[in-house]
Amino acid sequence: RLLLLGYLTDFLQEIPDKGDWNAYGLQGEAMNNATYITLDKNQIIHFRLFTSDPYFYPYGKSIAALAVRIFRSLKMMEDAMIIYRLSRAPERRIFYVDVGNLPTNKAEIFIEKLKQKFKKEKYYNTQVGGVDERYNPLSMDEDFFVPTRQGGGTKIETLRGAENLGEVDDVKYFRDKLLAVLKVPKDYIVEKDQSPERKANLSQLDVKFARTIIRVQHSIEIGFESLAKKHLRLLGFPETMIKDLRIELPDPSDMFTKRKLDIDAQKAGVVQQVVGLNLFPKSQIYKEYYHMSDAEIETTLQAIEDESAATGEEQLAAQQDNLQNGAGGGEPPP
Repeated sequence: RLLLLGYLTDFLQEIPDKGDWNAYGLQGEAMNNATYITLDKNQIIHFRLFTSDPYFYPYGKSIAALAVRIFRSLKMMEDAMIIYRLSRAPERRIFYVDVGNLPTNKAEIFIEKLKQKFKKEKYYNTQVGGVDERYNPLSMDEDFFVPTRQGGGTKIETLRGAENLGEVDDVKYFRDKLLAVLKVPKDYIVEKDQSPERKANLSQLDVKFARTIIRVQHSIEIGFESLAKKHLRLLGFPETMIKDLRIELPDPSDMFTKRKLDIDAQKAGVVQQVVGLNLFPKSQIYKEYYHMSDAEIETTLQAIEDESAATGEEQLAAQQDNLQNGAGGGEPPP
């Protein structure tokens, strides 16, 4: 069984029986003869990101699921861009070679010998102590040899390489699309300028991106909390202690924390003013401004009363101690 937690209760589903590999889309004797390990439902923790896509029910969907196809397209565009630059960037030459009145077959042989001659490079041979030549197959691969008949003359022309090598708009398009699917602010990657306006914009984007991270963290917290509680039960800890266990991941952004504190401070100021007007009961203020349930409001008010009573008792005990100490000290009256 899958143990689905909290809001995942509606997605409860049985794991297929042993040998029922058709449920996984797998068939064959090797699968049916496999060795299985039976697990109890309490031995499995299943937590995932919520998704309404029934295709991935009930196991959830990866954060990068929608980005896989875009990433592959981006990788193909980058590879194509590299190939285009390697093939079109170098300047190429056209050799017009005068072959005179040679027959066609002999003209082709003459051109091939000429090409082989250009594909040799000179180097110093330390073994013989002199200049030698060696074959260099990549030296003239980009050049063209064109035979011409008598009167055409021998000449060399240069073909310029591609001039639009700096245009990468198609690659930028897929990069921006990939960042949008992953919900990563584009300004995190692309540096436009260092103006104060850009820094302010980055602060706003930082808060927005932090909300996305927090939604993911919430799902992780649910799973880790359930895992920790099961571990504590196995170790024999009391249920009252286990019930109060909470696991919280840190905020992913300092700006998000600062903005949250500012909002809380402003809210506290408004609540203080509303309480001072004596127009609404405290229970309604808790519900409207802090979105607390009736049970939470009752618990909070009871805790405040208990703290007030405890504080009053401590003050009364302190006063009595002071009176006793004052009455017992000094000279007796005449």
